[in-house]
Amino acid sequence: MDAVELARKLQEEATCSICLDYFTDPVMTACGHNFCRECLRLSWEKARGKKGRRKRRGAFPCPECRELSPQRNLRPNRLLTKVAEMARQHPSLQSRDLCTLHQELLKLFCEDDQSPICVVCRESREHRPHRVVPVEEAVQVYKSRLEEDMEHLRQEMTATGKLQAREEQTLAEWQEKVKEQRERIVAEFEKMGLFLVEEKQRLLQTLKDEEEETAVRLRESTAALQQQSHSLEMLLLQLEDRREREPLQMLQDMKDPLGRKNSLSVQYPEATPTVLRTVCRVPGEIEVLKSFQEDVVPDPATAYPYLLLYESRQRRYLSAPPDGTPRGTDRFLAYPCAVGQQAFSSGRHYWEVGMNLTGDALWSLGVCRDNVSRKDRVPKCPENGFWVVQLCRGKKCLPALPPSTPIMLAEPPSHVGVFLDFEAGEVSFYNAKDGSHLHTYSQPTFPGPLQPFFCLGAPKSGQMVISTVTLWVKG
Repeated sequence: MDAVELARKLQEEATCSICLDYFTDPVMTACGHNFCRECLRLSWEKARGKKGRRKRRGAFPCPECRELSPQRNLRPNRLLTKVAEMARQHPSLQSRDLCTLHQELLKLFCEDDQSPICVVCRESREHRPHRVVPVEEAVQVYKSRLEEDMEHLRQEMTATGKLQAREEQTLAEWQEKVKEQRERIVAEFEKMGLFLVEEKQRLLQTLKDEEEETAVRLRESTAALQQQSHSLEMLLLQLEDRREREPLQMLQDMKDPLGRKNSLSVQYPEATPTVLRTVCRVPGEIEVLKSFQEDVVPDPATAYPYLLLYESRQRRYLSAPPDGTPRGTDRFLAYPCAVGQQAFSSGRHYWEVGMNLTGDALWSLGVCRDNVSRKDRVPKCPENGFWVVQLCRGKKCLPALPPSTPIMLAEPPSHVGVFLDFEAGEVSFYNAKDGSHLHTYSQPTFPGPLQPFFCLGAPKSGQMVISTVTLWVKG
């Protein structure tokens, strides 16, 4: 008898015929059969409820041979307890080595299902067409494969460890770079802050010096005029007194009062210019504003009928209406105006407008409400929904300006930057070339969505460029 069969026999001897598991606290009946004490008790409990099964009172049938056995004659089988413990600990008799369906040893390996089977499973319909090899042969084959896989995994672990170490080093280097850049940013902004403070103080001092210089000239001119006014007043009083005298008294010594009048030198000083020379120019402000830059595109559908819009990237006219073009209700008709396609109701936005003014031109640019009057000529002021600056070149346009006209730039720059801060209620204008501040409208809130606004002068008054779109009036 080989070792496997011997182990098999040991398993059978150590197995309870009721629970089909190794004995637990085995006892022997009078007939010589062995069962687990608890299994036998449960079996007799079940038999007690059945009538006509017992021939003697206090005796119960053996579950295996049905011979009656007094319950008090149950004897513990200590030898079988040891045998069951040995079978339970024997490596070849572990539960994993037995087929769960047939309780037979798993001696074969099904390569199709990749699982061990017993000899009974091998003959079943499920496994009969499969390729089956002995477990010992499969163990050798798969052990070799597992060794290969384990070696591959070891190599992968080594490579992964190297990559992990490299990534950890890269992370440390990256965090150091970020730290240095963070410190550099803080330092640069601190320097910029100091520079801006110094520049602010310099500009304020320059403005103060300019204020004092002009104020001194104005005070001196005022004092001279006051002295001259006093002299004129005294002479006027003398002449009035002379005129009120008796005729003969009035005519006496007429040479003296007339000589005073002729000798009086009346001087009128030249008007002191009050145009500010100190320009508000914040270094780097345009670069900051450009971080909010929008690609503003004029809307051809609502533009003035004879306002031409040429898109340089597409090399085509966006709007070229012939005479008799249908005029929509939302088209500008009173002035050669256009608005941006996008309306803004929140946030910060910046765009630039290039200009080439020729002749006597009066232009406007800025923002307007999305529902401003487009048919009537109204002053372009905040009360009417316009926050704009007007650009003038030439003297003919000046007399026609209404009293409510906003700021006028008589020497407009070639590029104007417009910055809208909707939440702050501000619209600011800058010279995009040198960064100087031109004008700011400020109010608590805006009444509604705003659109970029552009208004050109008469035909042949030049061109306006917004983003990549060129505007001019057809003439």
